[in-house]
Amino acid sequence: MFENKTEQQARQEIINSVREYYNNFLSKNKEFKEGDRISYSSRVFDEKELCNLIDSSLDFWLTMGRYSNEFEENFADFLGVKYCSVVNSGSSANLLAFSALTSPLLKERRINRGDEVITVAAGFPTTVSPIIQYGAIPVFVDVTIPEYNIDVNMLEKALSNKTKAVMIAHTLGNPFNLEKVKEFCNKYNLWLVEDNCDALGSKYYIDGKWKYTGTIGDIGTSSFYPPHHITMGEGGAVYTDNSLLNKIIKSIRDWGRDCSCPSGIDNLCSNRFNGQFGELPKGYDHKYVYSHFGYNLKITDMQAAIGCEQIKKLPSFIEARRNNWNKLREGLQCISDKVILPELNKNTEPSWFGFLITIKEDCQVNRDELVKYIENKGIQTRMLFAGNLIKHPCFDEMREAQEGYKVVGDLINTDKIMNNTFWIGVYPGMDDKQIDYMIEVIKVFFS
Repeated sequence: MFENKTEQQARQEIINSVREYYNNFLSKNKEFKEGDRISYSSRVFDEKELCNLIDSSLDFWLTMGRYSNEFEENFADFLGVKYCSVVNSGSSANLLAFSALTSPLLKERRINRGDEVITVAAGFPTTVSPIIQYGAIPVFVDVTIPEYNIDVNMLEKALSNKTKAVMIAHTLGNPFNLEKVKEFCNKYNLWLVEDNCDALGSKYYIDGKWKYTGTIGDIGTSSFYPPHHITMGEGGAVYTDNSLLNKIIKSIRDWGRDCSCPSGIDNLCSNRFNGQFGELPKGYDHKYVYSHFGYNLKITDMQAAIGCEQIKKLPSFIEARRNNWNKLREGLQCISDKVILPELNKNTEPSWFGFLITIKEDCQVNRDELVKYIENKGIQTRMLFAGNLIKHPCFDEMREAQEGYKVVGDLINTDKIMNNTFWIGVYPGMDDKQIDYMIEVIKVFFS
């Protein structure tokens, strides 16, 4: 098949075949009809992602390589940040972001065991898990409805002499009150970690200009799991403008190494066998010197190759998500006497991840009845993740011991979310027929 052809010609022939395969077998979208399953989210891609994936696989480099470098540069450029480190999941991104703040290189600002981090229980567990696993103390405060984000009036009440950071997510793409949270963190010299996994592309107007969420705090994180704004299958990213934090992040991501040479490259600094580190013998191989307790959180280059094409589609994805959310909001306005419809925070341009609905307490029906009804009509639903995280089995031992976490105030709205809230999708693969069908099904239920 490849006789008398150069490697480049052979590679191009393979890629052309992949493009043809996509056009013949994967590109045909079935027209939606009533009763078809409407997923809350799914992948949106074309032949370009597939061709990149095959191109990368032909290198058989497998670990991080040229596509990973390209993605990190392009992603940082999109967000307008200096540094980006791509990782193997959004959960790893949160682990890495928090772990970076425990580095001894941060001196008096380092988070130590027993220090406190302000957060919320109405969200996804991996925003909180790194805090607990390290031995710091999550301090939970309530959220507001219908924004579903941290109640900033509780920040001062949650503050103690042990508080070192605030680590919270932008709920389903709706930015939390960054102006108040950032002002609070600046006032008390606290770190701010923005879990941006559900909000890639959301914007906040602050300091006289629009900025992407994830870039306003000290560290931002993203997830590229299939339901998210862009996908690599698995994958995530950690980003910052702080050069010291970037150094720590890359060290912990890459086993905790002190050396910054990329995989497969030796002695980039020309001092590989010259240094003195800790109590190691002088000249010990710098590639095997560890300044942090780290992990291997890298992705494969094949994943990054997909991401390089996905990021080009991100602006159109964001626009589609906003349009779908707005259509749902307008179409369901007529039942606002029975349900609480979501509201965006002021000074924001959300890149929505989903459309939240909360059943009003004086309504004649409950959340579970509505969810079962629309699921039976083929519409996939999701809870607001944990609902109230501290009510889950993973907290049983901590709750019995009455240690390991704190709650400031009550969690009334968090419990309302746990009992009365769910959401449906707005992802870019949806068309007007699907949006209209979801609106009609929900309206019919209440009629």
